[in-house]
Amino acid sequence: MRKTKPAQTPDTVIQQSQPGPGTPAENTPHSPICYLTGKEAAVSPLDMALQNHIAKLTGGISPASVSLAWMDWAMHLATAPGKQLDLIGMWQQQAAEWPAFLRNNLAQMTTPATPSANPGAAPAADSAIPDNRFSHPGWAQWPFNAMSKAFLQTQDFWQSATTGIRGVTAHHEDVVQFMARQLLDVTSPSNYGWLNPEIIDATQQSGGKNLLSGWLHWLQDVGCELPDHCNQDDHPVRTFQPGRDVALTAGKVVFRNHLIELIQYSPQTATVCAEPVLIVPSWIMKYYILDLSPHNSMVRFLVEQGHTVFMISWRNPDKNDRDLGMDDYLSSGLFAALNDIHHRFHRPVHAVGYCLGGTLLAIGAAALAGQIARQEIPHPVEIRSITLLAAQTDFSEPGELGLFIDESQLAMLDALMWKQGYLDGKQMSGSFQLLNSRDLIWSKIMRDYMLGLRTQPNDLMSWNADTTRMPYRMHSEYLKHLFLHNDLAKGHYEVNQHAIALRDIQAPMFVVGTAKDHVSPWRSVYKIHVLTDAKIEFVLASGGHNAGIVSEPGHAHRSYQHLPAGHRMLSYHDPEIWLQEAETTSGSWWNYWEQWLTQHSSAAKIKAPHPHDDPALGAAPGKYIFEE
Repeated sequence: MRKTKPAQTPDTVIQQSQPGPGTPAENTPHSPICYLTGKEAAVSPLDMALQNHIAKLTGGISPASVSLAWMDWAMHLATAPGKQLDLIGMWQQQAAEWPAFLRNNLAQMTTPATPSANPGAAPAADSAIPDNRFSHPGWAQWPFNAMSKAFLQTQDFWQSATTGIRGVTAHHEDVVQFMARQLLDVTSPSNYGWLNPEIIDATQQSGGKNLLSGWLHWLQDVGCELPDHCNQDDHPVRTFQPGRDVALTAGKVVFRNHLIELIQYSPQTATVCAEPVLIVPSWIMKYYILDLSPHNSMVRFLVEQGHTVFMISWRNPDKNDRDLGMDDYLSSGLFAALNDIHHRFHRPVHAVGYCLGGTLLAIGAAALAGQIARQEIPHPVEIRSITLLAAQTDFSEPGELGLFIDESQLAMLDALMWKQGYLDGKQMSGSFQLLNSRDLIWSKIMRDYMLGLRTQPNDLMSWNADTTRMPYRMHSEYLKHLFLHNDLAKGHYEVNQHAIALRDIQAPMFVVGTAKDHVSPWRSVYKIHVLTDAKIEFVLASGGHNAGIVSEPGHAHRSYQHLPAGHRMLSYHDPEIWLQEAETTSGSWWNYWEQWLTQHSSAAKIKAPHPHDDPALGAAPGKYIFEE
């Protein structure tokens, strides 16, 4: 991590790092500095160039990491005769099911009018792994039920073969299991039109129009311009544009630097809570996920409830920003925003962080608490409360992203970024698609290109496609210090040459995990309880990493879990114990959170402040949101 000296200007509210030796002006775009090791010229440019070409060929996947995982698995399986016997027994049991299965199918074909129990009627139910690819009724008929049964048996076999082998490291087991699943998914009969009864039926009923529509969809997706008469979609793809369809909450840009724009939203009530709210989104996404359409905008919800809201809009970095690091995202991002709000209001702030923005907020709050304790700040900003939304502070269980986190894999990512100076958003989205290839790749191919259908676009899908980049230095630093070494949880993370500890944070916390989160698993988010002595209100929302947070009031089938009123955790509770004691409430957790914010605000309301209109800065949603 870069070491920088704190600024000493007396009127600085939060000390900010000075530009270090890795600024863009002092290094060429192809500098041999390796930020993964933090040492200048520690890596040969020739080595980095070769690894860069390998990374481009493999999509950033390290062949060494994958090979080591398979070798670890194979060598330990070779010395595990008990496991081998178990697998042989499983194979024999699966083979023994086939005679009865074939007899029942033969009987059904010869006497179709006679009702009979068909074991292949619901093949997915026979598998240990839920699989909705075979839910169409056609998969219950011969010969499709035989193909699906064979595939599901093979899937169960390899699930057992790649897990539970004594001596294999947990990371290597996850990698082998993941790779085996990816290879099996390629062979699924549902992927091939001539083997998929759903596609065969659709082709027969439409006279092949589904295949023609699918061909046009593919041409559109690869960028071909088609004549107007060729656009036969019932639901044409429509892009949700910021400022036109999304990010519509009225406001002004009140501060801008090379890294962020700070937006202050216009009040919608005559009086507001005295303490403003600052939202820190993740730097790997455009901020407007929290200001989507008017009906599901968290920003609009807060201002309508009588809160003054500020939002950080991160600039989309390019190759000239390759040397921006985590300290820069603190000083020019979070701290710069807090300083500006402090100069405007001189009041405490409710700070809110989403995803990695929440991690950055926790780091900044701990650093600020340490500076206050060392009496380094003459007029400190007071953080009245902290809200962390699907944000990890302990990365020992990072979820499925952990598949791509080891020394070899990070070295490959480092080489991928070394020449271009950043990690491209499309490269990131490719990794996420690979994690859920069954739904995001193969199901899309079947639906869009074989069935000729298009998913109805929505604001969240449009936002998800609006990718951003990450600077080389920052990406390497946060992967190394957070994901790989877990320095923040261990107390080794440094800001401006000072180790920080989350235990220094005293502000009350409202922490939200989401039940189906594969990016920030809720049990990992829950670990904040062991890292700080602050009073924590933990909420588990239904949904996943994005939909669980964008959970507006009135949204159907939403619920959240929390401890009953009056229940106080006098000691640490295991997450499973917490889950047993929590009560479930139907509806959106936003209302519960807003009540919590109000309870932690001053009792007296103030006249609603309007943002200053500066023509040089412009109105919300600002200009950084449009950078691609």
